[in-house]
Amino acid sequence: MKKILLIATGGTIVSVEGQEGLVPGLTAEELMKHFQHGDWDVEVTCHVLMNRDSTNMQPEHWQQMADCIAQHYGDYDGFIITHGTDTMAYTSAALSYMLQGLGKPVVITGSQVPISFKRTDAKKNVADAVRFACEDIGGVFVVFDGRVILGTRAVKMRTKSYDAFESINHPYVAYITQEDVQYYGKPAAAEGPFTVNTSLCPDVFLLKLFPGTKPEIFDYLKHNYKGVVIESFGNGGLPFEERSLLEKVKELTEAGVAVLISTQCLEEGEDLYLYEVGMKVAQYNVILSGDMNTEALIAKLMWALGNESNPQQVKEIMERTIAGDRSVDWEK
Repeated sequence: MKKILLIATGGTIVSVEGQEGLVPGLTAEELMKHFQHGDWDVEVTCHVLMNRDSTNMQPEHWQQMADCIAQHYGDYDGFIITHGTDTMAYTSAALSYMLQGLGKPVVITGSQVPISFKRTDAKKNVADAVRFACEDIGGVFVVFDGRVILGTRAVKMRTKSYDAFESINHPYVAYITQEDVQYYGKPAAAEGPFTVNTSLCPDVFLLKLFPGTKPEIFDYLKHNYKGVVIESFGNGGLPFEERSLLEKVKELTEAGVAVLISTQCLEEGEDLYLYEVGMKVAQYNVILSGDMNTEALIAKLMWALGNESNPQQVKEIMERTIAGDRSVDWEK
C-alpha cells in the first residue's frame, strides 16, 4: 500500500464564505471527507501546515513546506501540497530548488472553486494528485485539470477557468485521464542523494520595463536589493537613447547586485546577442535568463543569493539548468 502525506496550506480549495469574501477555513477532517481515492491501494494522511490565501504566501512559508517534506521524507511514498493557485507556480519552483535529488513525487495542486461547492474542480484535481503521487517518479510537479507540469515550468494563465495552468517552454510531463497516467516528457531520474537546502535571500526585485521607465529607479534598487530581475521587451535588451538605462545597470553590477535580463514574452526566451539593444547590455556582467519563466527566475535567484554572495557564482548557478528549469540550448 502506498502511503501519501497531504500537506494543506490553504487556498481556494479549502475556502469558505467569510464576511469579506472567500477565506481558507476547512479543517483537515472536513477536507478529507471530500477525497475520492477510487479503488487504489493508498493511504492518505492529512496534515494542516498553514491555512493561508496564497496571495499572503512568503518565502518563509516555502521553507516550512520544504522542512515538512524533509522531516517526513522517509515515512511516505509521495507528497501532495494543496495550495492557492495565485502563487502556486512560485512555490513549485522554490521547492524544486530547495529539494534536490528527490526520489519521490511532490505534487502541488489546488482548485479554482472551493472543494465544498457543488460545481468544483477540486475533487478531480485532488484525485489526480493522489494518483500521480503514487507514481514511481521523483521531482516537484503541478497537477491541475488533468495535466502534469514540471515544477519549474508552471505558469498560471487564467483567473477563472479550470485549465488555469500551462507548461511554458517545456512539454507536459503527463496527462491523467480516468485514473490512467500517460507520459509525454518524463524527467530523468535524480542524480545524487536527497538533500534539503532552504537558504533563501528574499532581497530580490522584479522590474517590468515599459516605454518611459525612469533611470532613477535603479538608484533605489542599488541600495535596497541584492538581486534584480529586469523583464525587458522581445528578445531582451535595454533602451539606450533618451531615458537610457545602460549606465544604471552598469552601476548595479559594479555594486555587486545580481542583475538578470529576461523578457516579457512568455514563450521562446531571450536572446541578447541578436539586436544592438541586447548586445549593449550583454557587455556587462548580467545574468541571462534563457527560456525560464519569471516565477522560476525569482525563486531561483532568491535561492542562489541565499547560498552565494559572489556575483560570478550566482551567475553560474542561475545559468545552469536545475530541475529542468531552462532548455539546454541556453547553457554555456
